[in-house]
Amino acid sequence: MTPWQLARLRPGAAFPPPEQAWPAESPYPGLLAIGGRVDAPTLRSAYAQGIFPWFGEDEPPLWWSPDPRMVLLPRDLKVRRSLRQSARRYAADPRFELRVDSAFEQVMRACAAPRDGAPGTWIGPSILRAYVDLHGQGLAHSFELWRDGELVAGLYLVALGAAAFGESMFTRIDDGSKVALIALCGFAQHHGLRFIDCQQQTAHLASLGAEPWPRERFLRELRQARTLEGPASWQYDWAQFRQHCAAWL
Repeated sequence: MTPWQLARLRPGAAFPPPEQAWPAESPYPGLLAIGGRVDAPTLRSAYAQGIFPWFGEDEPPLWWSPDPRMVLLPRDLKVRRSLRQSARRYAADPRFELRVDSAFEQVMRACAAPRDGAPGTWIGPSILRAYVDLHGQGLAHSFELWRDGELVAGLYLVALGAAAFGESMFTRIDDGSKVALIALCGFAQHHGLRFIDCQQQTAHLASLGAEPWPRERFLRELRQARTLEGPASWQYDWAQFRQHCAAWL
């Protein structure tokens, strides 16, 4: 028998405390629960408690709360020289547009598309429907880069109060998704978003300025951020980008 106990959720059941997630020495560090319903109310409850879904198309819903938690403070974003050049080039090119929330579902579907070396996607039909519903409630957003009227890069996130939870990104041009991330960080600083949750600890995220937080700190900061009002508007364009992201350009 495995020594690790895993909560099994019925649809609508409450999540166990995040502190009950499997520890670092377990087979799946951060795994908290299995089962339940994947819909907008469940997602909202999960994110409010520092929990997120991550599972394959052929798996039941799996819910996670890793320790440590990778977090990016918007002011700490690291922009290398080549990325700075890409951002300046796109912002100056009249063929390119920077938009927010004009094609949320399209961004999600692009993030779900097969990628080189990737066996599949975790953005299955149930995930897609649930996040699109969250978007309809004003709790999920997309930052998008368009060229000649075609979506070429973007990312999507969940937002609760002054907390942002980055989910996935895609690009079809050099540095496109990272330029969208610069835009998100500039927007976040201007509107008082406290942090961007990046979920899992990776070297790539660390290279962008994210750092691991102990779960206890993450949950404490999340509780505080949820008490604050979020942005009144999620509109964004190149003029705002140049103003709010000047330090990186």
